[in-house]
Amino acid sequence: MYFYFDDPIYGFMSVRLQTWAPYEIQIALNGREWLRRSLDTAGCEYILSGNKFLHIDNYNLAQDLLNAQLIADFESILKSFLPMVFPEMPEILPGMSYYWTLWQSEVAKDYIFQETDELQSLMNDFLRHALVTGQGERILHYFGSPVMKNGQPYPNSNPEILSRAKLWYDGLRVRHWNGKNSLKFYNEHNVLRFEMTMNDPSKYKIRRHAENQDVSEPKKLMPIRKGIADISVRAEVSSQAISRFTRHMASVKETISLEELLDTVSAPISSGGKKHRALVPFGKDLLLLRALADPYFDVANITNKDLRKKLEDTLWANGMSGKRLLF
Repeated sequence: MYFYFDDPIYGFMSVRLQTWAPYEIQIALNGREWLRRSLDTAGCEYILSGNKFLHIDNYNLAQDLLNAQLIADFESILKSFLPMVFPEMPEILPGMSYYWTLWQSEVAKDYIFQETDELQSLMNDFLRHALVTGQGERILHYFGSPVMKNGQPYPNSNPEILSRAKLWYDGLRVRHWNGKNSLKFYNEHNVLRFEMTMNDPSKYKIRRHAENQDVSEPKKLMPIRKGIADISVRAEVSSQAISRFTRHMASVKETISLEELLDTVSAPISSGGKKHRALVPFGKDLLLLRALADPYFDVANITNKDLRKKLEDTLWANGMSGKRLLF
């Protein structure tokens, strides 16, 4: 049986109840719908199209309300719908309760433009940039997947990477899959949305206590669970993946000419009484710049040790290796 509500607190939502044992139940909540109702309660005006906010009078308030959703008591929220959709539960399942899990979660980041045309003019550039630079190793970095020093996946990881681009009406969508999880961006009206859909949280590990482990014992590195106990960390991991994706997409366009850009790093400087030579981007320093731009460093911090390993066998090192090759 399917139930649909325009709930006074959570907005438009649905509940699916299986009518035979074990009476599984699936509740679909939309965070933007929840935000809509919260803004109504706060008296904040907005313009809405579907689950896209085209304008909000108070964006800081809206973000605070979204942040509050992550620390809500989800067990109590989900249980509150049972008397409405399954009133016979106490008689059919006496003394029993549900274990709540996230079958699927979506975390999105919206960029709201003043005008639709302003966003539309950027979409073709975003499309080309996403497809040209969306190599497998870079997509793995978007998802935070571990890779070798050369940026390639480990031989036994066997990642399933898939990318698709789709045009419809006045918008386009680019979506990358890594196994059962996906990252995408698309435009609608004046909204550019970046979104991560997570179906398999076990791909990510966090430090937590194991089931039935004494809380006084050290935490272990373990996969994220599907249970609602890991909602906050699941949202954090998704947000980090979106941030890596948006940072790469933000490099699509530069209005400064290449000559002006290189002038800032192509002149010698003096610091602490010492003179330092200028970079030669298209000469001997090209290998250094390529090493610094490696997607590996999007997830891992740039360290002197890692940089030396990348460059010690190149022409840039000029025969030096190990600690002799310092930066």
